[in-house]
Amino acid sequence: MSMTQALAPHLPYLRRYARALTGSQAGGDAYVRATLTALLSGEHALDESLPPRVGLYTLFHKIWSSTAHFDDLNEGAPANPSPEGRLQSLSSSRRAALLLTAVEAFSLEETGTILGESAESVEREIVDAQRTIESELVSKVMIIEDEPIIALDLENLVTELGHEVVGTAATRDQAVKLALAKKPGLVLADINLGEGGSGIDAVSEILTSFDIPVIFITAYPEKLLTGERPEPTYLIAKPFLPETVQATVGQALFFHPIKRKAA
Repeated sequence: MSMTQALAPHLPYLRRYARALTGSQAGGDAYVRATLTALLSGEHALDESLPPRVGLYTLFHKIWSSTAHFDDLNEGAPANPSPEGRLQSLSSSRRAALLLTAVEAFSLEETGTILGESAESVEREIVDAQRTIESELVSKVMIIEDEPIIALDLENLVTELGHEVVGTAATRDQAVKLALAKKPGLVLADINLGEGGSGIDAVSEILTSFDIPVIFITAYPEKLLTGERPEPTYLIAKPFLPETVQATVGQALFFHPIKRKAA
């Protein structure tokens, strides 16, 4: 099997991870392209002692950590006691450890290999990241989902994480109306609403009125992780795990204050 064939199944999920880690489709996809370019040019090679997926993420992190990224924005900045300041002090390695385990389903040992740390260190970073996110990130959440059972599961999960669910919509029109009325701080949106329309269309209309982070939910994430067109930054695959929702919600809210500042 060629290297391209071995890595192809993992690329959509590396894009998902990279987008969540960097907070944008453009930023995440750029790092993925840099990783692939380094491989194809022969500048870097995968560690043949590792499974292809672990080797690919390991190389991605080697390239990502060798360039300027989010942590550099805070270098030399004064300590900030505000919630936003404390969130910005949350290191990229802690966020990476949480995403690699909760979203990408790597084991502690595999995550340690990817990050160049021990499994024990990874576990400590995950606990620290979860505590910081839970204590500092609370938002009003709107759910767009046409399946009542899934909508209820999401509502219960989000509430258990400390957020307030301001409402659930099953169609595009309901979603737009509810968002304008409640002005949520975060939207969880199913992509396919059946006869109720498209969750993507609903979100696009909502975002013309105000700026909020959005997490899309789909049973077919690989179809929205091609890197060939504007695609979601944050994506959760069905069926989802509670820790995946927690990590992705935290990451989306983590980056959003920075985007508002830059706007």
